[in-house]
Amino acid sequence: MILVTGGTGLVGSHLLYYLSLKNEKIRAVFRTEEKREHVKKIFSFYTNNVQQYFSKIEWVQADITDVPSLEPVFNNITRVYHCAALVSFNPKDYRKMRQVNIDGTANLVNLALDKNIKKFCFVSSIATVGDTINDKPINEENEWLDSNDNHGYAITKYGAEMEVWRGSQEGLNVVIVNPGIILGGGFWHEGSGKMFTQIDNNLKFYTEGVTGFVGVDDVVKAMINLMDSNIKNERFILVSENKSFKDVLFTIADSLHKKRPSKKVGKLITSIFWRIDWFLTVLTGKEPLLTKSSAKSAHNKSFYSSKKITKQLNFKFEPIDTVILNITKEFQK
Repeated sequence: MILVTGGTGLVGSHLLYYLSLKNEKIRAVFRTEEKREHVKKIFSFYTNNVQQYFSKIEWVQADITDVPSLEPVFNNITRVYHCAALVSFNPKDYRKMRQVNIDGTANLVNLALDKNIKKFCFVSSIATVGDTINDKPINEENEWLDSNDNHGYAITKYGAEMEVWRGSQEGLNVVIVNPGIILGGGFWHEGSGKMFTQIDNNLKFYTEGVTGFVGVDDVVKAMINLMDSNIKNERFILVSENKSFKDVLFTIADSLHKKRPSKKVGKLITSIFWRIDWFLTVLTGKEPLLTKSSAKSAHNKSFYSSKKITKQLNFKFEPIDTVILNITKEFQK
């Protein structure tokens, strides 16, 4: 039986659909009934027979930070897809991210070792991969560097990776994927999904930072292919294309038949804005619109290479323009 954590999130929900096409038993962890029901909406992007595939999943309410609730989840499990994570660029969430991303992953690794799980797939991030050297594209060999510039999310995902590598040293077969910014449908008010909502609401501003982007379908297909292969104890960057935020926002605007953002925002403006926003959040207690780390990321230019997975699995990524066009159709539903 296959176990999926984070089954109600972007990666997990799309992964569950693809796994439901296979003739294998699936168990998924969920936190709230509302989020579990949302997975049906994701399935509806792929099929009209939602219940037929959704009913293949055995849902178990559990918390990856609570070992007693996790122990029965591992009964009869042979493979684990660990997609659960807390994603935030708000400094006040750092301790909670450590608890979920690092301690939660440690709990899963320990149980996987105890239950003799055959293989463990962990969804990490390009945020844990080191910076470029001599202007070459960043690949799996680029090592993490401790720096004051590393934001809390990157630090905790790196810590989670260390727990997975610890498991591999203790005999657990693992694979780690490091996706770029994942584009996918169904989550319009969080993560990359907010770009579609903002463009639909006539977003006027853009930046020209560059990073790696990838479609959620490619992420889950790569995960399944890696788990079905003989590959173990390796990590793989998953990036379809390196594109600027400007290009991605313009493509989304064109797909939605909306006006393109017209006002370029430079480093000076964002550096001023995040400081003002920080001060307002201190006064009001509201979530920040822009943090120091997200302001910096908006202008960074980082280029990533996915040659390793394309070579080892002959994997072909979907072009980002096509990904955006398909997501737009889902958004318009």
